[in-house]
Amino acid sequence: MCCPKVEVTRVKICCISSVDEANIAINNGAWALGLVGNMPSGPGIISDLTIAQIASSVPNHIKTFLLTNETTAEGIIAHHRKTLTNMIQIVDAVDLDVYGVLRKELPEISIVQVIHVIDQSSVMP
Repeated sequence: MCCPKVEVTRVKICCISSVDEANIAINNGAWALGLVGNMPSGPGIISDLTIAQIASSVPNHIKTFLLTNETTAEGIIAHHRKTLTNMIQIVDAVDLDVYGVLRKELPEISIVQVIHVIDQSSVMP
């Protein structure tokens, strides 16, 4: 008989704004860090340079999310290349063909799509 599957809770701390904050989050068990790029509004926005500094400072096993509001494949790729995180969180809706371009151009980068739930149509076709 094999061992039972153990569920692991993963925690992403968002709105990290400095290397010091990243280290605090990691030392307290964070699996991932949310690094908020330029947005039209909202908390936690930091510069692409700061995102790159934080992303390059953390251990390789820590996930670093670039939160981007870019909606074209070219815009998302350009934003990522300024920051070099290991994950991208797209916060606005994009055309379906964007995902294929991202997979081709950034094959090692994980992509997460935010879905803003407004009503049932947000999750049902």
